[in-house]
Amino acid sequence: MRKTLLASLATLAVVPALAACTENASTDAEDGDARALTVASSKDACEVSASSAPAGTISFDVTNSGSDVTEFYLLAEDGLRIIGEVENIGPNLTKTLTVTVPAGGYVTACKPGMVGEGIRADFKVTGSDEKVTVSADEAELIEQATNNYRAYVQDQTSQLLVRTKEFVELYKAGDKDDEARALYPVAREHWERIETVAESFGDLDPRMDAREADVDFAAGEKWTGWHAIEKDLWPARAEKYAAWTPQERATYADDLLANTVELDKRVQATGADALEYPLDSIANGSRGLLEEVATGKVTGEEEFWSRTDLWDFQANVDGARIAFEGVQPVLETKDPELAQQLTTRFAELDELLAGHRKGEGFAFYDELSKDDVDKLAAAVNALSEPLSHLTAAVVS
Repeated sequence: MRKTLLASLATLAVVPALAACTENASTDAEDGDARALTVASSKDACEVSASSAPAGTISFDVTNSGSDVTEFYLLAEDGLRIIGEVENIGPNLTKTLTVTVPAGGYVTACKPGMVGEGIRADFKVTGSDEKVTVSADEAELIEQATNNYRAYVQDQTSQLLVRTKEFVELYKAGDKDDEARALYPVAREHWERIETVAESFGDLDPRMDAREADVDFAAGEKWTGWHAIEKDLWPARAEKYAAWTPQERATYADDLLANTVELDKRVQATGADALEYPLDSIANGSRGLLEEVATGKVTGEEEFWSRTDLWDFQANVDGARIAFEGVQPVLETKDPELAQQLTTRFAELDELLAGHRKGEGFAFYDELSKDDVDKLAAAVNALSEPLSHLTAAVVS
């Protein structure tokens, strides 16, 4: 039987437009058509024939001139939400991605080898006279949402795997702890964006993300995963802590990587083992991620040793927002007032978090004042109440 993730799902790509791809690209686009673009994907380049196009139905003919299988994505401006994608483009093959999109900022991305963040560039869709519409057929909107949800979760686990490999190598080296500390919260962002999906794997989550307080040492449970390594990298708050030996570091690091490989394998599964994402699960995932913020991040309990809770906080909020935006087209046909309220509340929380940014990251949690924490908690609560109505609204 296919596996269905129920109330514990996480992030979702927004779906503001219809997207489709074909196995073989047509080459009969009329010359001068500003919406008919070509993409040349190679090992180290992603050359789009134009950096902008008029709003409407846009096609990207993606040709792979490299030796590895590649993918092409059109992402929203935040670089997270998947507007459309075309996968499994083998060497010397061409496939077409067709999307209907409104004016705005976007990001194009080729993924040689189908791993990592890909080779990215900004893409602009300008205003036009062509009317951009989204199908009002609810079944089509639901299918679109679930397909993009799946693609987004798969993308995040893929990036998590790449970052975890980098982190593990730095940590095992023994003389690159500063670099490992810098990468730690960045790598974990990919986990936090899909946290409730990852938590649905009851065997993997405790091995990968358990906090020390979650482990029953008296019963013989062993503490492994991100937070065990976190303590070894930031032992200042620990009493009488004995640093791990190089052999112990290698054991814990290899275990984390092996579990991440297994997580990615399960998320990427196809056929009978493929995960399914019902609409109620997507909506519940948005709420579940905000609950993660309320119960672990805003309290400063999640990253007890490193104090990097705000990285997790933002990633959870990203996931909750993207999940909401994925079902938003359905919600707007049923409760447009709730849709607008949620849009406003997410924007307010994002703005508040932006005030705590430092460079490409955030302030450490112990640098926040009580007033800062109270304001964050109030913003989370203000969003939690309307978000609690999301699932009932979209499935009614």
